[in-house]
Amino acid sequence: MTVLKTSMRNFLAHKGRMALSAIAVLLSVAFVSGTLVFTDTMSTTFDKLFAATSSDVTVSAKGSSDTGETTSDNGRPPVMPAAVLDKVRTADGVKSAEGTVFSTSVTVVDADKDSLSPTGGAPTIVGSWNSNEARTMDITSGAAPKGPDQVMVDADTADKHDLRLGDEIGVITAVGTHTAKISGLADFTVTNPGAAIFYLDTATAQQALVGQSDVYTNVNVTAAAGVSDARLKENVTAALGGEYKVQTAKETADANQKDVEGFMSVMKYAMLGFAGIAFLVGIFLIINTFSMLVAQRTREIGLMRAIGSSRKQVNRSVLAEALLLGLVGSLLGVGAGVGLAIGLMKLMGGMGMELSTDDLTIAWTTPVVGLVLGVVVTVLAAYLPARRAGRISPMAALRDAGAPADARAGWVRGVIGTVLTAGGAGALYLTARADKASEGSMWLGLGIVLTLIGFVVIGPLLAGGVVRVLGAVLLRAFGPVGRMAERNALRNPRRTGATGAALMIGLALVACLSVVGSSMVASATDQLDKTVGTDFIVQSDTGQLLTPEAVRAAKAAPGLERITEYKWTEADFTTPDGKTLKDTAITAADPSYATDVRTGTVAGKLTDAYRPDSMSVHEKFAEDHGIRLGSTVEVAFRDGSTGRLTVRAITSSDVVIDAGAMYTSIDTLAKYVPAEKMPLDMLLFASAKDGQEAAAYKSLKSALHDYPQYTVRDQTDYKEALKDQIGQLLNMIYGLLALAIIVAILGVVNTLALSVVERTREIGLMRAIGLSRRQLRRMIRMESVVIALFGALLGLGLGMGWGATAQQLLALEGLTVLEIPWPTIIGVFLASALVGLFAALVPAFRAGRMNVLNAIATE
Repeated sequence: MTVLKTSMRNFLAHKGRMALSAIAVLLSVAFVSGTLVFTDTMSTTFDKLFAATSSDVTVSAKGSSDTGETTSDNGRPPVMPAAVLDKVRTADGVKSAEGTVFSTSVTVVDADKDSLSPTGGAPTIVGSWNSNEARTMDITSGAAPKGPDQVMVDADTADKHDLRLGDEIGVITAVGTHTAKISGLADFTVTNPGAAIFYLDTATAQQALVGQSDVYTNVNVTAAAGVSDARLKENVTAALGGEYKVQTAKETADANQKDVEGFMSVMKYAMLGFAGIAFLVGIFLIINTFSMLVAQRTREIGLMRAIGSSRKQVNRSVLAEALLLGLVGSLLGVGAGVGLAIGLMKLMGGMGMELSTDDLTIAWTTPVVGLVLGVVVTVLAAYLPARRAGRISPMAALRDAGAPADARAGWVRGVIGTVLTAGGAGALYLTARADKASEGSMWLGLGIVLTLIGFVVIGPLLAGGVVRVLGAVLLRAFGPVGRMAERNALRNPRRTGATGAALMIGLALVACLSVVGSSMVASATDQLDKTVGTDFIVQSDTGQLLTPEAVRAAKAAPGLERITEYKWTEADFTTPDGKTLKDTAITAADPSYATDVRTGTVAGKLTDAYRPDSMSVHEKFAEDHGIRLGSTVEVAFRDGSTGRLTVRAITSSDVVIDAGAMYTSIDTLAKYVPAEKMPLDMLLFASAKDGQEAAAYKSLKSALHDYPQYTVRDQTDYKEALKDQIGQLLNMIYGLLALAIIVAILGVVNTLALSVVERTREIGLMRAIGLSRRQLRRMIRMESVVIALFGALLGLGLGMGWGATAQQLLALEGLTVLEIPWPTIIGVFLASALVGLFAALVPAFRAGRMNVLNAIATE
């Protein structure tokens, strides 16, 4: 009890000094709790949506997925004959059954040909209005669609695009473009995560989406009273003879939930990973806080030991303070995490994914995880300072407080740090020498961990040399004030090393990712220059296939020499070694593709692969299955018949664009796959007539104006798009790393603030002998800048080493260009100096306001 009271008194007496450490714990716990609340809320939203939209039993075509996804590579959804509906109605236990037609392979445009599809990745769904939809949609304006000239729109989409009753919209599918006027608006009775939904009547949906009458994509079945879903499924399956896919409401909901779980899991664990980095950085802040508090209370602890306190009691006292700090920071962090989750929901709403606070989910595990994590990390971080406090002897009561007994980093630390760093460097070397990316990635991970720990351990030794160099370059010009700033940074290498290490971690990751991202862009650009011989590429950024209408429009554009179509499908391959490979990808293209994309071969000519009943395979596939030029591969095409294709070319595996692709001609594909089952084009490659590139580019864009789902790019556009995609990914990662960097900045502020308290008498004496307030503040600011630049130098150097090594692994995949983004590296280094200035503002201001006499009188 005495230990607890002492700890409480010390905690309250130094609450101001612990505030920044508490904020670091708060931020880290908030990020963890916010992530858990946010992902749990997303899961709840989708659970409610899928449960509400699933009928008791759903019957769908064999070709549809478990999630009911209504897409295929020919642009039309898998369908069933209308006779299925009659069979279902005869099954025992059926109260009602209704046939529906839906598709997600659609684009919807307004009268100006602007896309009405969501921008946040949610689907666009066009389907038939039915009683099952009426359970989750409430018509708030107008009426349900009747006839081919009417369509109903969900109210959220109407609000986003300012649509009103009577407005004309177009539905673009593989069948063609269907136009209709808005007859009604419908609100969701459950939260809609962002999908855009359009309803036609059943007959119109059949014609617009499939091009056939008397077919359905799904049959929704409602159970009679007292009949379970499982029993109803058995009865319906028996009535249909097992020819179609039959799922209960729970099975449908579970399949849909599983489909989105992959995305949510990646997002959840990625965010938790960055929260872990913030916790790691926060550990340095907490260690510094308690180390400095223990040093400042040396005399006090010595007196406690002199009057009978044992080492264990002193140790427990410090750990109890850490426990209180962890509790306070964690409790506030859990609350802040809920606020962060709500903020993320609003942010996602701005990006097109609507999440309602009505579905806010706070599982009991969330606050428990936050509290346990915050408290455990804080107590563990305080263990070493607490151990040092327990070693303070009673004789320390006779010495001045705040004089650190271990100002120099020990030789043991130096040896351990050197060994770890050397081991990490060796692992990075083995990474660069690896022949396989999978093998090298393990060495890379080990190298990153060992060098990071090694730099943290050896940081105090490095601080002496690096700070002296920085002082000579930056501080000596400021005369005595600059020299004092340098000596203050060198006074306690362990403290300077720990403070710099906190900043080092975040900046090392920034530098590493910048090098990798720049190298990927440079390598891909180099490959495009070497490989792509076409002028323009037409594709959908959302993965939609090109409709026949759009292809015809592109081919009609003036100024073009040729258009190359590019299709993709799957087939079962039976190779000469007798093996059958299920669902193997095969690419079908026009013969001009060999000119548009110059893929290297190790045997034969790629142009020969486009001869009748011919194909190419890639080098590794040929080696694995004993294939040579002239070998025959039996290819059973999906939705088609089986052909025996002769291998006319073996392509190099050392490529980036279309790596691992196997080619045949569109004519060969058409020989074995019926016209109605032929896959749509994934891409178009267009080449302009000589000297007409600019005019052809303009005409091709104009020809595809009515199809906003497709983008026309020349090679420059394509390179910029690639750069933007990687840039967006890096910016998102930098945003998540910002939390760790903020915590590191708090560490610099905390170190300076406690250092000012520790040196109160010293500051008072300097002021008494003539140091002005301006000089004092400048000295503290320069000390802060040197510490920040020390961390930046270590972090940027380490990160560039990691990035350069990671690029060697990318080189094994064909990305052979190493590019160091010097503008980014230099910008981050200069920004670190500004961070140092910012971190010193409050400590420098407080130091300047000290009363000289009171400071001198401080013990």
